[in-house]
Amino acid sequence: MANQTMDIMAKVLEQSAKLVEESVDAQLSKLNEMDEDDLDRLKERRLEALKKAQKQKQEWLSKGHGEYREIPSEKEFFGEVKETKNVVCHFYRNSTFRCKILDKHLAILAKKHVETKFLKLNVEKAPFLSERLHIKVIPTLALLLDGKTKDYIVGFTDLGNTDEFPTEMLEWRLGCAGVINYSGNLMEPPTFNKRSGTKFTKVEKKTIRGRGYDSDDSDSD
Repeated sequence: MANQTMDIMAKVLEQSAKLVEESVDAQLSKLNEMDEDDLDRLKERRLEALKKAQKQKQEWLSKGHGEYREIPSEKEFFGEVKETKNVVCHFYRNSTFRCKILDKHLAILAKKHVETKFLKLNVEKAPFLSERLHIKVIPTLALLLDGKTKDYIVGFTDLGNTDEFPTEMLEWRLGCAGVINYSGNLMEPPTFNKRSGTKFTKVEKKTIRGRGYDSDDSDSD
């Protein structure tokens, strides 16, 4: 039975290699058949695409993309979201340790994914917006497309339920929501090793301006 399985796997690999080889050969053949005019047109199209991409990048940067920024109050939130297709907004609180962990990862991703605007907003300064978006657990990431909230990342549950998740895990989760251009495999999250003794989430009730919020911090020793 084992030999039969190995034979099947060998045949599958051989067929896959043959398909790749045929595809490469076809592309090389196509290039060889091109004359100078064809090559010039190809170069022009690529140059035009590069110019277009650069122009788009400059437009994003002019709107505040490329950096992880804090907005002072909920009034500014609506203006920031209105002019941008993709927005990730971190609703945080200074006293919540896990918010500081998210800050580190979001600062990295803001520079990598210029197509998306990365913001942070203190929930103490946004009572109306927090209620409107149903922000109950801190930290929460609100993921917006075309001015509308599409998804939320609440606490660290979607990130492996550990404080030590890698930036790639958050990047994958944002890719699943469609708020960044993700080039990896959306069907499977990145793998990483959890340290032994990792503590999981315990919700702790706290109050801000008379309203109840849940803290997603892990237990403290």
